[in-house]
Amino acid sequence: MKYVIVLADGCADRPLPQLGGKTPLEAANTPNMDFFAENGALFNVKTVPDGMKPGSDVANLSVMGYDPRRFYTGRSPLEAASIGVELKPNQTAFRANTVTLSGEERYEDKTMLDYSAGEISTAESGELIRAVEAELGGGDIHFYPGVSYRHLFVWDNAPESFMLTPPHDISDKKIKDYLPSDPRILDIMKKSEKILANHPVNQKRRAEGKNPATSLWIWGEGKRPALASFSELYGVRGAVVSAVDLIKGIGILAGMKSIDVEGATGNLNTNFDGKAKAAADALLVDGLDLVYVHLEAPDECGHQGDAEGKKRSLELIDEKIIGYIKKRLDESGEDYRFMVLPDHPTPVSIKTHSGESVPCVIYTKGDGNATGCVYTEACAEKRGAVRTVGHELMGEFLRG
Repeated sequence: MKYVIVLADGCADRPLPQLGGKTPLEAANTPNMDFFAENGALFNVKTVPDGMKPGSDVANLSVMGYDPRRFYTGRSPLEAASIGVELKPNQTAFRANTVTLSGEERYEDKTMLDYSAGEISTAESGELIRAVEAELGGGDIHFYPGVSYRHLFVWDNAPESFMLTPPHDISDKKIKDYLPSDPRILDIMKKSEKILANHPVNQKRRAEGKNPATSLWIWGEGKRPALASFSELYGVRGAVVSAVDLIKGIGILAGMKSIDVEGATGNLNTNFDGKAKAAADALLVDGLDLVYVHLEAPDECGHQGDAEGKKRSLELIDEKIIGYIKKRLDESGEDYRFMVLPDHPTPVSIKTHSGESVPCVIYTKGDGNATGCVYTEACAEKRGAVRTVGHELMGEFLRG
């Protein structure tokens, strides 16, 4: 049996006037997902435990079969594993976004215009992080480049507690009420603004009409977790295919193979074809048992308030990811099982994550229930079944 998990990050949503009162899932043309829902098991699952923030870190740990209450120590340590930074016990990791703030003179008066600096390229953003490291790094702090706007800040012997806010939670808001409580982190953010202000990368982006990366925004602190081996827990050998360091890091810490795909960006322009081929090859050429394919595009569109983009991202996932992998598996003659779900909702109307349960469908080759369902939030709700303990879902999926 081959197992495929397609994680459409943030794809669950709420009805939108831009889409005629439909959610992006309801508005999108997704024949493969709908086939799974018609013939398989459709239900809701709560991926974020009560009392925990609805982030992709917590939710993806849950979907991968790890109880976040036991294993979650923060977002950035998971990303550090992907970047290749092995954290020591005395080190705390943080996410450092390159963001676009408005131009007021006082830092406190600025507005969060763009949490991703126009989805800045990895090459451009890497230059900026290296400039920050050259000016501010050394001693007990260092900065490491990641993918696109997502980077790593590591602090030796940092204080034990912080009040830090994800930048995607405050789009279009004044930053004054969301600035870090720690004075050193705030000082680093302010100094980064001066370093980045006239950097050649930003001069070029302004000339091209793109959002410049005007500051670092630091958040998502934590220490290295100790994840149990996925293969030992579940008896299958797996791989992750993702553009983002968070998911790759979880896979690496769980002893799974992390597959890099050229042109994988984590947004609507990602290399869907390359990710699909890499996933199918992992199963059919490399002989692995399970592949976890993570697609960030619906989440990014949700954060940007882009209803049409989110709808389009779901159509591309259905056609280029699910359709391709299913076709390859059908041609191979292998038995297989698919699971499709988001980690959490990212409603376009609020441009950030929410914590309600999400629709999940599991389809095993040969299923034919003729339920009359399609893969939407409303249909999953009508089915009535809710898995309230998200980290138990992986065991259910593998047992069938």
